[in-house]
Amino acid sequence: MRAITVRDRDAGVSGLTLTDMPYPHAAENDAIVRVYAAGFTPGELDWPGTWSDRAGRDRTPSIPGHELSGVVVELGYGTTGLTVGQRVFGLTDWTRNGSLAEYTAVEARNLAPLAADIDHTVAAALPISGLTAWQGLFDHAQLTTGQTVLIHGAAGGVGSIAVQLAREVGARVIGTGRADDRDVALGLGAQTFLDLDADDLQHVGEVDVVFDVIGGDILERSTELVRPGGTLVTIAMPPTVRPKDGRAIFFVVEPDRARLTDLAQRLRTGRLNPIVGAVRPLSETASAFARHRRTPGKTIIQVADEQGTPTSF
Repeated sequence: MRAITVRDRDAGVSGLTLTDMPYPHAAENDAIVRVYAAGFTPGELDWPGTWSDRAGRDRTPSIPGHELSGVVVELGYGTTGLTVGQRVFGLTDWTRNGSLAEYTAVEARNLAPLAADIDHTVAAALPISGLTAWQGLFDHAQLTTGQTVLIHGAAGGVGSIAVQLAREVGARVIGTGRADDRDVALGLGAQTFLDLDADDLQHVGEVDVVFDVIGGDILERSTELVRPGGTLVTIAMPPTVRPKDGRAIFFVVEPDRARLTDLAQRLRTGRLNPIVGAVRPLSETASAFARHRRTPGKTIIQVADEQGTPTSF
């Protein structure tokens, strides 16, 4: 099969190569998925799991990418809850070969059924962004109706979904980003938008929740905005400072089949709309990873079209 692989940690994005790889093995409780569309996180080439397995052993050449939408083509021993030929979407393991390939092995519990009327490229934009937004807002920050939440990166993959989920529960949403992101964030439901390059963050006032995807100076300055009893949640880095009389939480998204199913239903009914910023073929993965490329929403790699024809070349 064709896949994007990495071998040299120091090579960065330039080390992403389209190569031939062995067809994956279906271990116990695995499903082999024919990948139609895949999502990635630009920073994952810095993650330890990209280069080593759970025991810390080198596993290169490895296949990055951790979001996928596709069709089950094989089931491992003991696998239940899925059938061959079923459309699915979900997350691959952090320390196993990922989704930027024509086929990949995934633990069945990390996959959810995908309705026929949801496009694979849209579904592939949902797993990490959707679960991260939900877990950050509700599992960790306990956001409720009537509270105010500040969402950094409101037009990005995670931020855009967080804005929609927060508005649905009746929270007041303040979004941030670059000037070009203003219309997108306001269109998703943010009541206020701040340009991080031009506006003073302190003008926000106190908020109940800060959802940070940026880190660094933005994360540190945001701690001052959290009112007593409030929560700062970040996925960027462990916070070095904490809100006065509040909480600071760093977390890594966890797979959740039931929540994926719920998010897919919201998508079907129009209550949730992931922003697909760009769709690129597998052969253009390296340029899609490049950090200087900025598009609203999430860039998706189309591995095969809706008829199953590979787009690798």
